[in-house]
Amino acid sequence: MLTFTIRRLVLAVPTLLFISLVIFGLLQLAPGDPMAQVPLTVPPEVKEKMREALGLGDAWYIQFWKWIVQFFWVEPQVLVDYVFGTSFSEDKLRVLSWQTRSPVMEIVIQRIPQTLWVVGTAYVVAVLIALPIGIYSAYKQYSVFDNIGTFISMIGFSVPPFFSGVLVIVIFSVILGWFPSIYDTTHQVTDWDSFVVQLRQMIMPVMVLALQVTAQIARFMRASTLDNLNQDYVRTARAKGLGERVVVLSHVVRNSMIPVVTVIALGIPQIFGGAIITEQVFKVNGIGQLLITAIQANDLPMVQTLTFIFAVLIVLFNLIADVLYGILDPRIRYD
Repeated sequence: MLTFTIRRLVLAVPTLLFISLVIFGLLQLAPGDPMAQVPLTVPPEVKEKMREALGLGDAWYIQFWKWIVQFFWVEPQVLVDYVFGTSFSEDKLRVLSWQTRSPVMEIVIQRIPQTLWVVGTAYVVAVLIALPIGIYSAYKQYSVFDNIGTFISMIGFSVPPFFSGVLVIVIFSVILGWFPSIYDTTHQVTDWDSFVVQLRQMIMPVMVLALQVTAQIARFMRASTLDNLNQDYVRTARAKGLGERVVVLSHVVRNSMIPVVTVIALGIPQIFGGAIITEQVFKVNGIGQLLITAIQANDLPMVQTLTFIFAVLIVLFNLIADVLYGILDPRIRYD
């Protein structure tokens, strides 16, 4: 397993470099001018100097190489300096946002906690709800509970976040007035009352994000449990006189979780993608909204960095899913 993990990590390096090149190429081909946001009163010669300062006059491969050096060499040095108090990155140019003229990673680090609050809570809630629903639906196949669960899952699969987000705002914020419609990113949790306020403003975005994830994991869990309920080892366990609870929880569920754990691991990068729309709907000042703002402003370094971070998450959690699959299923050996 260790050899397989190291081999996958080594192969991930050229994979990520190729992904970064593809992202950079697509952004270079995309329409739009970074100088479009500059006021019309700015003289053309000043705009040209601004272009040169941003490096827009360089060839595409020079721009790509600069981003590679800044992201993979300078930014790690900044992290080392921050942790150990050294000065390796002193006077070195970092990846700068064209929109704010500040380091991209500093802005990303400021926005990540807001996204993690919403995305992390939504995923934990979705998994905790989906697994029992999937197990019980499979055990009571074609029952009223199974039919209701299937109906809700189809709704979760079919309704996009931009529609369900607006719907819950209209129902729970405008009509009922239970929850705030806009997420206050400046709110700080200092006591119990502020914690309750934080929970109230998180309920609706978490509900929207968790709906789709719950539907997906519940259906996978139901299908996997149904497949194992009909296996010979289950009939053997029942024939030995084991109780139904022991058979289901100790034998069926443990084997059914093998493919579901893979789905859960691979779903983590996907929920970050879903958070892009949800953050726009609820005005959550996270990395999803940051990406949309950067796209609208033609801030290519910011878009390049954020999309690459999403690509790293996908590659990383694919590796984690493969490793977990090998650990949970003793029949699989990678080495």
